[in-house]
Amino acid sequence: MKNTLVLIFVLISNCAFSAEVKYPVSEIPEVLKKDVNAVIREDKMVYKIFSQSRASIYAYYAVTIFNERAKDYAIKQVAYDKLSKVTEFNGSVYDAMGKLIKKLKNSDIIDHSAYDGGLYNDYRIKSADLTQGTYPYTIVYEYEKEYRFLYMIDGTVIVPDEKVSVQHASYQLIYPPAIAPRYNAINISIEPKLERTSEGMESLTWEFKSVMPIKFEPLSSRIDVVPQIMAAPSKFEFDGYIGTMSTWDEFGQWINTLNKGRNALPEETKQTIRQLTASMKTNEEKTKAIYEYMQNKTRYVSIQLGIGGFQPFEANVVDQTGYGDCKALSNYTIALLDVAGIKANYALIMAGKNASKMITDFPSSQFNHAIAFVPNGADTLWLECTSQTNPFGYSGWHTGDRKALAITDNGAKIVNTTAYPAERNIQSRTAHVSVLANGNAKASVKTTYSGLQYEEGYLSFVLGNQYDDQKKWIQSNTDIPSFDINTFSMTNIKNKIPSAIVNLDLTLNRLATVSGKRMFLTPNLMNRSTYIPEKVEDRKTKVVRKLAYIDLDTISYTVPEEIYPEYLPEPVKIKSRFGEYEASYKLDQGKLVYIRRVKMNKGEFPADSYGELIDFYKSLNKADNAKIVFLTKT
Repeated sequence: MKNTLVLIFVLISNCAFSAEVKYPVSEIPEVLKKDVNAVIREDKMVYKIFSQSRASIYAYYAVTIFNERAKDYAIKQVAYDKLSKVTEFNGSVYDAMGKLIKKLKNSDIIDHSAYDGGLYNDYRIKSADLTQGTYPYTIVYEYEKEYRFLYMIDGTVIVPDEKVSVQHASYQLIYPPAIAPRYNAINISIEPKLERTSEGMESLTWEFKSVMPIKFEPLSSRIDVVPQIMAAPSKFEFDGYIGTMSTWDEFGQWINTLNKGRNALPEETKQTIRQLTASMKTNEEKTKAIYEYMQNKTRYVSIQLGIGGFQPFEANVVDQTGYGDCKALSNYTIALLDVAGIKANYALIMAGKNASKMITDFPSSQFNHAIAFVPNGADTLWLECTSQTNPFGYSGWHTGDRKALAITDNGAKIVNTTAYPAERNIQSRTAHVSVLANGNAKASVKTTYSGLQYEEGYLSFVLGNQYDDQKKWIQSNTDIPSFDINTFSMTNIKNKIPSAIVNLDLTLNRLATVSGKRMFLTPNLMNRSTYIPEKVEDRKTKVVRKLAYIDLDTISYTVPEEIYPEYLPEPVKIKSRFGEYEASYKLDQGKLVYIRRVKMNKGEFPADSYGELIDFYKSLNKADNAKIVFLTKT
């Protein structure tokens, strides 16, 4: 009888397991399924603040995945460290009918270090993968996490990508009224619902239903279209350090608290700096010498250990060990400059070529990097302290032309880093090409890349590398259909506006096309425009161009004496709000000289100018592919 009861219990349990039905695809409205890779069925996030040093988050996430392009939604990672703890982590996956395929077991969850090559890092990650081979299917992840700090508050992105729709989503903040957080709703028109809880707390809740997919138009800014909610504390505590961040000044004062007393240096190092700068007349000379001293003495190592993710360790530790993260190396450089009587400051910034813009009217932790700077009249000297090779005073794509938070003695202020207009970003090329009667040629080419073009194709990184790496760069970045490299050289000129000179000696196979008595040659040797922006009907968002530059090409051709130009294209001049283009052709002492100048503007342009941009690129492409026709005299 006992065995019979056990059998019945098992059968009932199995039936209950197999009968669980959730999120069948048939329950998704047709309008949300049309032309999408995934539908977010439910995205619920509840962030609860208990005090200025304790909070928790509950997240529930269900996504129906329709094809391989959305398979990353089946993978979930939850990070934690010594000041946070993952208390629950569950997952399950359902087929198209809503029948349960798999429940996540503890053995399916991988718990591993988030080590990223740095020396110190206490971040860990719990991760799970519920990827299936048959589409569509639905994954559900649910987790809870506790925080022992309130420096940052998890926000939410309602529609995370293109071709993703949302059936239902909600975001809730629960908090004691005395420490109410601040929020910034971007591209969201609805107001949150304010309620009181039975515990005397307040709550703000946003709810979203049937959100259609968004479209990222070419040359647009995602922040203009992605609906998201940011949140930040007013009063907070992080690892024993209490602060407020309702204003940028308050935020800066907290950073000053973290940095206070960490600038002491050994007397021997102070003496070295005094001797190094003794004969120098200007602050810029001294700053350059100290910056290069720091570069030669230190190396970058990431430090992400509790408050160490935000607080530099002492300057004398960097001096002794020779390593540090961005915070420590910047603090160390500031301390060295102070020895020479030069006032420098610490600054926080969002670094990276495609970094998001700083939201200046929402004081909060929006930064991933620290740098140093020296006020120098109208020409502030910005110092990237983590690189052993960066030219002095050069910000480039990494930290240039954006807002930063300068930490002052009394607080903070928003400042602009170095901008790079077109006149600083020049690619200047001269070439001498000897064309043979069979269409092959030999060429000597000198190209100077300056400003942001110094980083073209990661050129700045290969300048200090070995021969093979430099040759690979040339092969990948020389836009000629068929060529052999005979010799080459690279020269690195490390000024505040740096430049690189690349000299090439090339053999060009089939540069010109020979047909009967005629030879056809495209004079634009290696800088032909081919890009045409994708056509967009009824564009909604502004056009964003991030790089301004000037390209100059002077190509001199020598051809066999027995042929002469039968047809030369007319000179071309094109002007638009997006840039300018000129190309000309002339005969000079038996040589044909092709001269081309392109200036491209950066900026934000109205949505209705997009058609003009397409026409501008079409005109450039046509002009760049113009051909000269030579005819044999006999």
